[in-house]
Amino acid sequence: MTTRSTDLTQGSISGHLIRLAAPLAAGMIFQTLYYLVDLYFVARLGDAAIAGVAAAGNVQFIIMSLTQILGVGTMALIAHAVGRKDPVNANLVFNQSLVLSAIAMAITLIGGFGLGGWYVSRLGANPAAVAAGTTYLTWFLPGLGLQFALVTMASALRGTGIVKPTMVVQVISVVANVVLAPILIAGWGTGRPLGVAGAGLATTLAVTVAVVLMWFWFTKLEKYVAFDARLIRPDFAVWRRIFKIGLPPGGEFALMFVFMGVSYWVLRGFGAEAQAGYGLGSRVMQAIFLPAMAVSFATAPLAGQNFGAKKFDRVRETFKVAAMFGTAIMVVLTIACRWQPEIFFRPFTTEAPVIAVGAEYLRIVAWNFVASGLIFTCSGMFQALGNTLPALMSSASRILMYVIPAVWLSTRPGFALRHLWWLAVGGVAIQAVITMSLLRRELGRRAPTT
Repeated sequence: MTTRSTDLTQGSISGHLIRLAAPLAAGMIFQTLYYLVDLYFVARLGDAAIAGVAAAGNVQFIIMSLTQILGVGTMALIAHAVGRKDPVNANLVFNQSLVLSAIAMAITLIGGFGLGGWYVSRLGANPAAVAAGTTYLTWFLPGLGLQFALVTMASALRGTGIVKPTMVVQVISVVANVVLAPILIAGWGTGRPLGVAGAGLATTLAVTVAVVLMWFWFTKLEKYVAFDARLIRPDFAVWRRIFKIGLPPGGEFALMFVFMGVSYWVLRGFGAEAQAGYGLGSRVMQAIFLPAMAVSFATAPLAGQNFGAKKFDRVRETFKVAAMFGTAIMVVLTIACRWQPEIFFRPFTTEAPVIAVGAEYLRIVAWNFVASGLIFTCSGMFQALGNTLPALMSSASRILMYVIPAVWLSTRPGFALRHLWWLAVGGVAIQAVITMSLLRRELGRRAPTT
């Protein structure tokens, strides 16, 4: 087999980080545009539609938890193999990950269609929001199922130090979504608007385009790892290696599902406008976090290849450079969200109460942006070191510090939305301290100084 990869064990750490992070950020921004484009047109359907789609979209965190299991495990093992100059093992990991992605897709579709309506009914602020959320989820689920194949292929490329193909595919698929959304949601050119059903269908079709393009890349162009029918027989030893690294990050996203679910449940008493404002605010925050998340995503293969090559000084330098970049990005974002957060919501809605809720949310949680950036960077380092359990432990501590007090506060007289936002800020700050301490210990054990 002809090999092709990017050797990250030589050359400038900062140069490699920028080269990896830039296309990753571009691709992630376009990926998030899936949801922002949908929200833009769904917002024209009213507060109930926004609240319903936002609540149903929370299911994405469960899917992301499962894709993280495959994606992180695949990326880390392939990065280690590349660092050791072992393409045979990298190819075995890739093909086994594809088998797991097919299984996960089937489970997603069966579970989603079976339980999706019940889940949305538990969170919806009113019957209209529940109906909108259920309809959206029905058409969104096939796209969620296809995410497993997409993430597996993208993670394999990231492990080899190649990120541009994924970015190009994401750009093309988002363009497809931008074209389809107004046609299917609002009925542009057809006169047959599908409403929230069109929003889910547009995203599903766009993800389908992405999967087809990535499949073409791997069958025609990719040389380091490739489809090989001889390697798809289940290899449980490889599955265990993938799960050992991937399960904790998957658990982190599962905890985020709990976090968001509790938030929507607590907000029910404040009505659809509050849920809509929080839904928009959380999506906007996810979007503006993308540059810092791209640094984290670039950190993992960079430090991972050097860890596989036993170049521990470069592993530590990677963390220092990534933490510096991530902090600088988050300081800028903090200033922007503290200064005038309302500007982030005006493209999506003209409803003053919705904007007020979302703006207050962003203005308060902006205080935890720097801490969040450090958490992202540490997460990438844990992936690179092949032990992601500490990241799960720190995430669990944050959930405990948020969920129980949030439920208790919601029963107290005088409870206001800002109490929930400040509780979230405190939880992230404590999580950052715990995460940094755990990473320091892990570096001392796995990447000793020379």
